[in-house]
Amino acid sequence: AGNVGALATQALINPTYGPRGLRLLREDAPAQTVVDVLTGSDDGRATRQVHVQDAAGRIAVYTGADCVSWCGHVAQRGFSVAGNMLAGPEVIAETAREYASKAELPFARRLIGALKSGEAAGGDKRGRQSAALIIHTSEEYPALDLRVDDDADPLAELARLEVVSRERFVHFVRFFATQASPAGVYDRAVIEAGIASATAKDTR
Repeated sequence: AGNVGALATQALINPTYGPRGLRLLREDAPAQTVVDVLTGSDDGRATRQVHVQDAAGRIAVYTGADCVSWCGHVAQRGFSVAGNMLAGPEVIAETAREYASKAELPFARRLIGALKSGEAAGGDKRGRQSAALIIHTSEEYPALDLRVDDDADPLAELARLEVVSRERFVHFVRFFATQASPAGVYDRAVIEAGIASATAKDTR
């Protein structure tokens, strides 16, 4: 969530981690405290994975001992990668390597590229089915929210949707109401001119 932090949970999930963790982050709890509180109050913690980044950029990660192998995580400056039921540790390593090496790319394309590298290293040992990409900036709503729920090649479809999003949506969202500008821009002529200018500059 914008100006709050980020949390992801997987493996045999506890869906309360998301809302509870974000509440703690909004109260300025550091990432490690969030992980400790969530896992410490959960008798099923050994089957969970969770990684958290707080608003100050601190990262905390947890992989329970009973998550399905291969399972694990890596935390580096500014990001973390975690997974379970993977082909092996190279999936995490390649995902992190690709992300860290491509800082020049637009954020969405950098994330998708990292996911593709993890998949090329073996990915989920069960195969492929779904993929999602959610990006928050400073607002409570996402700047971009893409998902592929059931597809033979979900990352290719996610990449296609990201290209489609740049035809209008990612430029349109810049005119939305924000905390700093509660009405946003609602002059259609200004919006359309802004979208046209931005799409003309988009190098794909």
